[in-house]
Amino acid sequence: MKQDNKSIHSPLTGYGNDVSPPSPLRSIPTPGKSDPTPTLRMVDAIAIIVGIVVGAGIFRTPSLVAANTGSTELFLLAWLLGGIVSLIGALCYAELSTAFPNTGGDYHFLRRAFGKRFSFLFAWARISIIQTGSIALLAYIIGDYLSQLYSVGPYSSAIFAALVVVTLTAINMIGVRFGTGTQKLLFILEFGGTLCVIIVGLFIQPAAGALAALPAAPASGMTTAMGLAMVFVLLTFGGWNEAGYISAELRAGSRKMVPVLVISIVMITVLYLLVNWAFLRALGVERMAASAAVGIDLMRVTLGEPGVFLIGIIVIMATLTSINATIFTGARTNYALGRDFKLFAPLGKWNARTSAPVNALMVQGIVALALIGLGAFTRDGFQSMVDFTAPVFWFFFLAIGVALFVLRAREPGAARPFKVPLYPVTPLIFCGSCAYLLYSSLAYTGLGAMAGVAILLLGMLFFFAIR
Repeated sequence: MKQDNKSIHSPLTGYGNDVSPPSPLRSIPTPGKSDPTPTLRMVDAIAIIVGIVVGAGIFRTPSLVAANTGSTELFLLAWLLGGIVSLIGALCYAELSTAFPNTGGDYHFLRRAFGKRFSFLFAWARISIIQTGSIALLAYIIGDYLSQLYSVGPYSSAIFAALVVVTLTAINMIGVRFGTGTQKLLFILEFGGTLCVIIVGLFIQPAAGALAALPAAPASGMTTAMGLAMVFVLLTFGGWNEAGYISAELRAGSRKMVPVLVISIVMITVLYLLVNWAFLRALGVERMAASAAVGIDLMRVTLGEPGVFLIGIIVIMATLTSINATIFTGARTNYALGRDFKLFAPLGKWNARTSAPVNALMVQGIVALALIGLGAFTRDGFQSMVDFTAPVFWFFFLAIGVALFVLRAREPGAARPFKVPLYPVTPLIFCGSCAYLLYSSLAYTGLGAMAGVAILLLGMLFFFAIR
């Protein structure tokens, strides 16, 4: 999931990367001079949220959704449901963000509702599962696409993925990262690539005989597992909850988070439906289900090898942007974890010369490489990373939904510029959806899911050790 590197604040402390790290703290700082000033316009916030969500995943997950829906109608329904569930969740986040605006986002809501130990468990999950799993997942997208262009053996995807993580981690460790201009350029190229896919898929007919050369999934290889399909769909929608981190920075006030979230989710849903309609029209659901890189296959049957090269480069550049941002923000989160909790103090060391949390970057890179190695020996590296992160992700998403009820009861007098409509029905639907996706991510996935749960349980040992 991408993030804007221009104004990134630690989800644990609220301090931005544009200030020198303060002395170690043991608790979340209270609002004061170190908090960010409201500088974002509504259009800026919408651009950030849409930019975080719409990434290279839309060029990879449609094939997995197709394989688990088995028909055109269910396939499109899954993406529509993804938009509806995201919109319901966004309304719940809108209440939390407007009532308790804070750059801590999810961490702040969970700490306020359930206390320091539970918020630590969330921070542990980010360092060991959610953030590092996202890095490995994104790296596998590049690995899969590069392997389509140039294979170096049976573990080609894992090798390319590992090289990407090592290179970008090293760049961040020496204090060099993509500049603002480069980030904007890559962002424009990414949206250009998405629009290119829509136009090509909807308006250019596949070349004669080109479709026949592509493999199609056999009927036995396609199942109707809507629960698992929704795991992949909502993974692709993931990232809109980062709005919680910018709620305190809106120039128009945190109450404007409501239209920001609604407009963003609607835009993303429309874009995703158009992209998937383009894939379906050009390839059909059977060939999509058998594809490891649907963007490349679409370009191959319509524009030939020049189109393959073009979409490959666009997807790779978009994913590099996502990985770099994820590495950057994840390391700052880990640094803050080390600063807030003595048990992880080594992570809280800041290298003044390079202006980077070198230890946090190194640990994060090692964990991501270990996850890539795990993916290399499973059925599919990308899908294994989805398996690994999904249960933990949905567990904490469910906790956010429950936090809404807890904070309504615990702090009834808190000012709430926006209240989720049809309370308690709407948040109950959100919690029910999260619980169903948590169940699905455990019931339909493999070794990766069990590994993610085991690492979260390991965090419980530290959970009880914290004073």
